[in-house]
Amino acid sequence: MKTTRNELDIKIYPPEAQGVGQFDGGRITEIKPIGFPGEGPQVHHTGPLFYWAWATAKGYGKIALHPHQAFEIMSYAIEGEIGHYDTLGTKSRVKAGGAQVMQTGSGVSHEEETVADNNEFFQIWFEPNLRQSILQKPTYREFAHEDFPALTQDGITVKQIIGEGAPVTIEAEAAMQDILIQPGHSHKRDLAINRTLALMVIEGKGVLVDESSLSKHYLEPRYFAVVHAGETGKVSIQADKDHPLRIALIEVPAKVDYPLYKDGR
Repeated sequence: MKTTRNELDIKIYPPEAQGVGQFDGGRITEIKPIGFPGEGPQVHHTGPLFYWAWATAKGYGKIALHPHQAFEIMSYAIEGEIGHYDTLGTKSRVKAGGAQVMQTGSGVSHEEETVADNNEFFQIWFEPNLRQSILQKPTYREFAHEDFPALTQDGITVKQIIGEGAPVTIEAEAAMQDILIQPGHSHKRDLAINRTLALMVIEGKGVLVDESSLSKHYLEPRYFAVVHAGETGKVSIQADKDHPLRIALIEVPAKVDYPLYKDGR
């Protein structure tokens, strides 16, 4: 889509336009707004935001031990409780609102499990300079919901997950918030040149508005949106008048100064 000056490039992907996957005989299922190369979703890579999956499990489920290298990987619990074991000797669990973060460096293997009756979690991969990160020792950190700062103002609660003021720090350039917008309120966001927002609707309905063109894009649960600013721009994310709107929002640069992973490289 060709955009005019100051008009944002906004694309909306409902669940049926996203990839799917499953583990443990179908006990854990997932939709993938951003999938691995060749997996099928329409969004393959957004700057250093490499992969985003939303996993769901009723009761216990397990993703068996498997290896990772170089990428920075975060599991963020939306509901329930998730467990983690890795070859660094880590055993941990985090409940809703908590996060598990691996900087996988020269290599680590881990397994994951869902523990509660109802479990929902994101797994998100960020891509640092892989040629450098693969030379570093792998690390693991965990964070409870209470570890993340949150500010409520004018009907908006912004929980800082990655970036300024947040406890999660990574090498890749990225910022992430978990945002709750009360009914009838809106959250405004300025975008600099060549910045990209990726937005996932966790619950509620609303509208994403380009403040320049006033174009409106309707949002529902599990809808995914990508907003790219070729020039500076502003969006507002508005909750409907009857229900709060909860979103996960990640901002990344559209381009980085190191080579990004390509399928088959």
